[in-house]
Amino acid sequence: MSTLENPQVQVSEKDMANAIRALSMDAVQKANSGHPGLPMGMADVATVLFTKILKFDASDPNWADRDRFILSGGHGSMLLYSLLHLLGYEDMTLEQIENFRQLGAITAGHPEYGHASGVETTTGPLGQGFANSVGFALAERIMNARFGDDLVDHFTYVFCGDGDLMEGISQEALTLAGHLKLSKLIVLFDDNDISIDGSISLTDSTDQLARFQASGWDVARVDGHDPHAVEAAILAAQKTGTPSLIACKTIIGYGAPTKQGTASTHGSPLGEDEIAGARQKLGWPYAPFEVPEEILTAWRAAGARGGEARQAWEARLGASSEQAEFIRRMAGDLPGGLDSAIVAYKQKLIADQPKVATRKASEMALDVINSVISETIGGSADLTGSNNTRSKDMEVLDAHHYAGRFLHYGIREHGMAAAMNGLALHGGIIPYSGTFLVFTDYCRPSIRLSALMGLRVIYVMTHDSIGLGEDGPTHQPVEHLAALRAMPNVNVFRPADVVETAECWQAALEDPKTPSVIALTRQNVPCVRTDSGTINRSQEGAYELASASGEAKVTLFASGSEVEIALAARQTLEGEGVATRVVSVPSFEKFAARTKAEQKSVIGAAPVRIAIEAGVEQGWSKFLGEDGVFIGMSSFGASAPLADLYNHFGITAEAVVAAAKEQLS
Repeated sequence: MSTLENPQVQVSEKDMANAIRALSMDAVQKANSGHPGLPMGMADVATVLFTKILKFDASDPNWADRDRFILSGGHGSMLLYSLLHLLGYEDMTLEQIENFRQLGAITAGHPEYGHASGVETTTGPLGQGFANSVGFALAERIMNARFGDDLVDHFTYVFCGDGDLMEGISQEALTLAGHLKLSKLIVLFDDNDISIDGSISLTDSTDQLARFQASGWDVARVDGHDPHAVEAAILAAQKTGTPSLIACKTIIGYGAPTKQGTASTHGSPLGEDEIAGARQKLGWPYAPFEVPEEILTAWRAAGARGGEARQAWEARLGASSEQAEFIRRMAGDLPGGLDSAIVAYKQKLIADQPKVATRKASEMALDVINSVISETIGGSADLTGSNNTRSKDMEVLDAHHYAGRFLHYGIREHGMAAAMNGLALHGGIIPYSGTFLVFTDYCRPSIRLSALMGLRVIYVMTHDSIGLGEDGPTHQPVEHLAALRAMPNVNVFRPADVVETAECWQAALEDPKTPSVIALTRQNVPCVRTDSGTINRSQEGAYELASASGEAKVTLFASGSEVEIALAARQTLEGEGVATRVVSVPSFEKFAARTKAEQKSVIGAAPVRIAIEAGVEQGWSKFLGEDGVFIGMSSFGASAPLADLYNHFGITAEAVVAAAKEQLS
């Protein structure tokens, strides 16, 4: 077996791998919770990758040109935590290892982005990390096309397992990666033939190498416990013109004397007797959480070996004319000029009063935004002409042109959303893409992770209600706005017209720690704003759009296309002597962020409150109180022209007027 040298002694790769195994099984045992099997099985592969291959510097975890490592099987988190501690990441102390899965520790049950240095993405829901990696690898190519090899030239490495590859998202991700020829993406497959229920043969017969090869990947199979074979395979994969899958044949729970190779090592502590036996079998006679000085020294040397490369990169950055722009983009700071461009654009809209669908209004806003912000990368899940996400002069991004800014994701909504998370996590890019609002159901796990990680990812979701018409209830979102609003740390915007659409885009872009869903109409809506356009009213979440002629007796709250209905109802009521105001509500979340006094002022004191939205009622109680009336949907939609649908479901100005009169009486 080869050795890794330090000035005093020679330390074998086996000893270094066993340090991972020992820390992992000890931490899981102490927590009485966790998954020792993956860390023990993949320890040899991890040792090769981190000591021989990976470009990084433990003293500077955020080095922009580091290789990225993603542990897609997040249940095996102790593999990553053990590595980070051994390599010398400052925040990953032995105390953190000993407090695995405990409240307040950075060693969460599954790796959480932002909690610990060296954790590139939050993983745990299987397939997500694998799909994120497509975004990471694509971001590297995009940034390389913009800034060149001197500043951007790194690989993305992934550990994944059978569970990741069984999840449907893996098919979307692997085919997209193959299509885009992401040659700097290398996936190391923990091919151990075990899942929770037992042997993989119970549930799956897929030839994974053939599957990947069919989608344009380079594939190889190695003994995952042979360091020489693993290293050779990775070095070979670096030279292909395609993404690479290396199936590493491993034994889950390697070293556990009676449990290795079985499902019992997957998700439960090994037990004191089994750990004692593992120590003997592995030749590891040390106390729990003890790593001999010479082994720790060898690991720390591995953690520092990238320092020289990092310093050389910093010198290149310092000499580059692109230094300021590169730093700005990687920091996530917006360029100057956005606010002035949006204000000027809004003022023109208010003067012209165009009547367009808000999906078209979004495209118009993007023409302005994408001319100011160079790091936006747009896309669509095969609905470009419907989502209107490709602004003018946007070139297509593909395997032959990574400098493009518009990506055709194909019918891969879930993979698209996960890839956007990877694009955002890599840095230097603000991703947005579109599909129909009803298909947020296909994206939801990835949207949830956007929110959990606090990422600026913008989901452009068109055809936002029964207003899409004849396509019927399969495509008409009814519960979706409420479901998305229920998710923590997601901005859900539903603009009423061209002006609000521009404002919602600005608000989404200016929030670096929150993903946004912008829900947009298929049908045309009038321009309802007549103010000066200098203030972003949508950023307020809710605001008085039309005041009452006197002391308000009725307040009408509405979002999106139903604001037009509220204004028509107000006109009728005012004509009949009923003082009525209209409050536009483009974002519940932005409204909730305001002070209680501000919220109270917007809601007002009118005795009658009515909310109008072509969706379900959940969430509107904050505006309606106990006695308010909701006019919207309480069932699925139907297939018919939109005007017929609004009449059929009673979402009309006449229905609002009747409800107001009934309440007043």
